[in-house]
Amino acid sequence: MSARPLEQAAQATKTAFVFPGQGSQKVGMLAELAEQFSGVRDTFAEASEALGFDLWHIAQSGEGLDQTEFTQPVLLTASIALWRVWLELGGVVPKYLAGHSLGEYSALVAAGAMSLGDAVKLVNLRGKLMQSAVPQGQGAMAAILGLEDAKVLELCAEVSAQGQGSVEAANYNAQGQVVIAGDKAAVEAVMAMAKEQSGKAIALPVSVPSHCSLMKPAAEQFAHALEQTAIELPSIPVIQNVNAEIATDVAQLRQALTAQLYQSVQWTKTMQTVQDQGIQYIVECGPGNVLANLAKRLPNIEKAFPIDTKGRVEDALNAILVAEGKIA
Repeated sequence: MSARPLEQAAQATKTAFVFPGQGSQKVGMLAELAEQFSGVRDTFAEASEALGFDLWHIAQSGEGLDQTEFTQPVLLTASIALWRVWLELGGVVPKYLAGHSLGEYSALVAAGAMSLGDAVKLVNLRGKLMQSAVPQGQGAMAAILGLEDAKVLELCAEVSAQGQGSVEAANYNAQGQVVIAGDKAAVEAVMAMAKEQSGKAIALPVSVPSHCSLMKPAAEQFAHALEQTAIELPSIPVIQNVNAEIATDVAQLRQALTAQLYQSVQWTKTMQTVQDQGIQYIVECGPGNVLANLAKRLPNIEKAFPIDTKGRVEDALNAILVAEGKIA
């Protein structure tokens, strides 16, 4: 389906697609769907050719899957493979797209803003730059649960002022769920203080402290690669991470992608924007169901669906076609 029909089809729907970020990967992802739909392997072959190494092998064997430079292109490719399966089956074209962190690139490819080949090259580089910005073991991330956003920010400011390193809010995922990132000692100090405040703190198994000021050197280098990449305005509106707004020009889009490396992911505001636009159905287009589960907690979202298996794709396809009045 070309960009123009996508754009027209997207207008008459109450569905939005969301694309997950790093952490949703799992060994063997999309294996079942690949047996049913040749387009899955074709999509991985297309992306692998652009990069010069076998993404499907990494996805199925797990070799290198925990290394950021490989995780990011594998996840992006998996999301686009699912997007293509959805369209092939006649699924509803969503009115809005959004992606969590890395997932923003999946959303932009789905919306025709950049090619899959260019996008996997970008995120492969993004992963390398992020990894090299902070030596292994010196950075950390943690999820803080059960505290108000303002309290988490207060704890981060307090620890940063004590000289233990920097720590900041990295992802505002939902009410009462904020991910922090920064220097390992500072992150651990905030975790301890959060528990003292009756909150929960969970260390995340990541090798890079994303979406904090430690990533500024990576962002400066990444900006050059973005400038060299062909980007168009999306044919379906994409809500961006850093401001929960829809890009209205390409320069703004590039700027937001650069800032995304070292600024917080505004997912709570992004999902509020989605609800404000009258969206009632959410489809998570990628491995897993983390974003679908977050969406289920929202007051105006009637249903949220993951689509990473054949059964889940069919369930979502039929439920949304009925709900949207496309079939009786």
